[in-house]
Amino acid sequence: MSSPSFLQLLVVSLAIAGGIVGVCNGGKYSRDDFPTNFIFGSGTSAYQVEGAAMEDGRTPSIWDTFTHAGGAGGATGDIACDHYHKYKEDVQLMANIGLEAYRFSISWSRLIPNGRGPVSPKGLQFYNSLINELLSHGIQPHVALFNFDLPQALEDKYGGWIRRKIVKDFTVYADVCFREFGDRVQYWSTVNEPNVYALGGYDAGDTPPQRCSPPFGKVNCTRGNSSTEPYLAAHHILLAHASAVRLYREKYQEKQRGFIGLCIYAFLYIPLTDSKEDALATQRANDFLIGWFLDPLVFGEYPRIMKENAGSRIPRFTKAESKIVKGAFDFIGVNHYMAMHVGDNSSNMALEHRDYLADSATTPVDTKRLMSLEVFITPWTLEGVLKYLKEVYGNPPIFIYENGQRMLHNSSLEDTPRVKYMEAYIEGLLNALRSGSDTRGYFTWSFLDAFELLDGYKSSYGLHYVDMEDPEMKRYPKLSAHWYSDFLKGKTVGSGSKGLVSVTPKLVSFQ
Repeated sequence: MSSPSFLQLLVVSLAIAGGIVGVCNGGKYSRDDFPTNFIFGSGTSAYQVEGAAMEDGRTPSIWDTFTHAGGAGGATGDIACDHYHKYKEDVQLMANIGLEAYRFSISWSRLIPNGRGPVSPKGLQFYNSLINELLSHGIQPHVALFNFDLPQALEDKYGGWIRRKIVKDFTVYADVCFREFGDRVQYWSTVNEPNVYALGGYDAGDTPPQRCSPPFGKVNCTRGNSSTEPYLAAHHILLAHASAVRLYREKYQEKQRGFIGLCIYAFLYIPLTDSKEDALATQRANDFLIGWFLDPLVFGEYPRIMKENAGSRIPRFTKAESKIVKGAFDFIGVNHYMAMHVGDNSSNMALEHRDYLADSATTPVDTKRLMSLEVFITPWTLEGVLKYLKEVYGNPPIFIYENGQRMLHNSSLEDTPRVKYMEAYIEGLLNALRSGSDTRGYFTWSFLDAFELLDGYKSSYGLHYVDMEDPEMKRYPKLSAHWYSDFLKGKTVGSGSKGLVSVTPKLVSFQ
């Protein structure tokens, strides 16, 4: 039996997270307790909300291919929330809440239908109109260039991210975005959750582009190599990111006065026991998840343990590449939802054939004891991640681009668990700021009930319910939208609710 994939672990974690909510100490706070230049917003991504998948010249992305082949339970983003046609209404809803910023991604295949070559006038018009609509309501646009949706044309042509050709194509695509939108967009993130994308798409094979190999990935793996391709895809993502950053800095940044970074997914890993072995395993887990991308950006090289355990299967940076990658960020985006316990599994190193999870020599989840799995959804987890980034990576500027509470998608607007989650995590964020974290923004996931990567429309994170059965796809603000609006408009919050328990374990040293 193969070990569980990272995405399987994530599914389990999110499923458990849906029923657990933690709070801080119930302290009162308000928007005024945060710096005046701190940004509060919410976010979505192109495939998850836009719809209009086959309109105005847009061509399929690998996410379209994935869903039409039965991924995400057979649901698709063909229509999604129809944000493509309803963006003005949605921006008005943002203004009603009082959002200070909105993060969205650009669909590469909507803007450049073949992945390279001519720009689509209609795609260009849509994103210009969206950006202008946001600015007209005083809402700051934050843009991600890539969120799991590589043009299928590039995947078919040369294999996408597993080929070095992608670096040039991504840089040209980024150049179009900087040139066309950079006069109004000040915050760019190149790739969203590259650690999740590389593992799900190239090791487990349960997310686009569904590449994997037995025994590590899905049973029906038909192409790919789980032992090498996650590392290869991640390497090319880092090179493409660094290339786009260098282009932006040399050609646009001085005039446009913007900022550019990369956005990672981060658990707070906690040792399963007090043993030295589990403490070391926790550090390995951090190196493999966070250090995989941040070590090259901050130090110019992959973590030592990754190079040792993966050996020749993980590419090496040349001296010239290391110089380009190191320092290639103005900020780091962080997507965080929960903590996860980590146990040592050094026996994996004896395996002749290994993938990423085996290389990490850890057990984030013991699949034989799922009923006893503990995944805490508590606000100190965000504090812990921010403390880790401050102590290990020199306190870089941070934007929390995703943080939210998963619930079943239904028409109830009384999403009290989500309110409690936001209330607690924003307080945890405030604690981190007071401890010196250089965090500069917080974005809830998500603004609308969107198509979700793991289960389509079965679950939701939205501040707004979207009635998928209504031909007009009417939006309804939930209790969480009203709470967030009250907070953004200056109301003091922090309920100190009884009956909700926060459990804070002893954390492993970050040194």
